[in-house]
This record gives sequence, structure tokens and C-alpha cells, in this order.
Amino acid sequence: MPKLLEVKNLKTQFFTQDGVVHAVNGISYAVDKGETVAIVGESGSGKSVGVMSLIRLIPQPPGKIVDGEVWFDGQDLVKLSEDELREIRGNRIAMIFQDPMTSLNPVLTIGRQITEALELHLHMNKDQARKRAVQLLEMVGIPGAESRLDDYPHQFSGGMRQRVMIAMGLSCDPQLLIADEPTTALDVTIQAQIVDLVRRLQEELGMAIIWITHDLGVVAGLAQRVIVMYSGFIVEESDVNGIYAQPRHPYTLGLLRSIPRLDLGRQKRLVPIEGLPPDLLEPPNHCPFAPRCQFVFEKCWQENPPLMEVGLNHKAACWADLTGVKVHVTEAELQGETQGAA
Repeated sequence: MPKLLEVKNLKTQFFTQDGVVHAVNGISYAVDKGETVAIVGESGSGKSVGVMSLIRLIPQPPGKIVDGEVWFDGQDLVKLSEDELREIRGNRIAMIFQDPMTSLNPVLTIGRQITEALELHLHMNKDQARKRAVQLLEMVGIPGAESRLDDYPHQFSGGMRQRVMIAMGLSCDPQLLIADEPTTALDVTIQAQIVDLVRRLQEELGMAIIWITHDLGVVAGLAQRVIVMYSGFIVEESDVNGIYAQPRHPYTLGLLRSIPRLDLGRQKRLVPIEGLPPDLLEPPNHCPFAPRCQFVFEKCWQENPPLMEVGLNHKAACWADLTGVKVHVTEAELQGETQGAA
């Protein structure tokens, strides 16, 4: 069965006064129809630039897609003209951005911002678009939807603004919804509500989702598959159970160990990832995580590992063998565990 989205060797760079920033370094992955894929990594890992490159939303210049293909429903989005891409962007592929206050236009009503896409892509008249906008706001749980169409973004709370963004994203029944850290600016209670809302809407509408986040804790109950990015590379890819039960890359392990867990008691400590993210001006000729890795050995400094099969539906870009390494450790276990990993 053909994939809904297939990304092949995508490379995106930014040409700045300081030099060339290697933001995305040849990533490849696919998304099935109706599947939820989470892309995880800290700030600067390339996850947001990678998905914005899919629909060519990076500023050009200084940004440029220098290589790769993005196949969506039989078309290479990289090769489409701007007019052809506009027919897909916001229609068949929709995107929810991180901060709804800066994504929504402050001088246009919420109703106008929703109906604009309906009139453009679905060719509805104003009355049809307004009725559909009410339905969308009700779908995402905005009370008194009809009376709120003529309100402005500043009249909504942060969680309600994010619900409006979701309504806008769903307005044209997209085949693929890209959510770029949509819960980052919200408190944890509202985060949970938004995640539950997206999960419910996906079940009802059957769309595929790419969910971008820096927090592995958010995606546990949402995604079927997880892609972990670091320094513009995909360093691990697995179904969600494999990532949590047996991570095979030290960076993924570090992300999991930094998530607070209430069910493990006080004897388990949080383990920070030491060091700083790499300088993207200098593409590495070794493993990009080597300077921060507790399992590093000589080969890691000599060659950047490719993404390799390490189990059923599980890939990792790591020379070390992390089989049997536990996610949650005591201090004594932490001090002794690096010995056998090489």
C-alpha cells in the first residue's frame, strides 16, 4: 500500500553571515494514512525546520531545501510551483503552530480567519462558510460557538486560542495535520485537554498526524510511532512501545530519564543530559551526540553511524549496544552501567 507521505533524504540549510547552518541533514521517513507519528527532540534538533520544509514554509532566503524529495499522495512537493503547493497547503495538509497568539491575526475576527480557508479552498459562499465555522468551533469544544465568531484572538484564553487553531487546521478536512509543539505554551491541565481533543478528532476524521514535541511524556498515549531527532539527523525510530521499553540510542535514553515519574518513588533520580547541543555551522564527521554521550568509545569519534535496524520496526544510529540498559536507574546503577555498552 502506498504511503500518504514519504520523505527521502531531505536536507535543509540556512545561508547566513556566520556560515551555512546545516539544520536538516538527510532525513527519511514515511507516514501511513490515519497514522500518528511523533517527532521528538530538543530545541535546535531540526524537527520544526524538517516539517516546515515539507510544505516549503521556511523563509527563502536564507533557508533552502538543498536536496531530497517529499512525496505526498503521488506528488513531489519539492518540485511543485507555489500556486500548485498553495492548493495543498492549508487544504490537504494543515499545520497548527506553537504559539496561537502570534499565529492568529490580531486584527481579524476568529470567524473571518476560519472562513477564509473555506471560501478559498472549498469555494463556499459567506453563509456556508460561517455555518461551517460554527460547526468547527463546536467540534473543538468552544462554548457558545456562534456568538464567539465575531470575537478577536485577545478575547480568548491560551487554551481556547489553540482550539481555534485546531479548528482552522481541520476546516478543509486535511489528509495530514502537522502540529508543531501545540501544547508548549499551555499549562499541563490544558495540555492534556488538547492532546485528548486531537486524539478524539483523529478517530472521528481518520486523518494522519505529525506531532512535533520536545517532551516524550506528551506522546505516550497519542502516537503509534516515534522519530527522535538530534543535530538535524534522525537518531532513532520505533513504534511507541519500543521507544519507551527499550531505547537504543543514548539521546533517547537521556530524554526518557529526564521525564519526572510519580509512580517510581523517590529512589529513582532524574538524570540530566550533560553538555550543550552541537554547533550546526559545522557538520560532524563523527556521531553528533558523542561529546555528550556516556557510552562513547573510539569508533564514535571516527564515523557518524547510519540509521540501522536494531530490532523489529526499530532503527537507531548508534555504534554502542544499549540492549538491557534500563531507563530508570539508581545512582549506583548509573555509575556502573557504561562499562558493557561499547
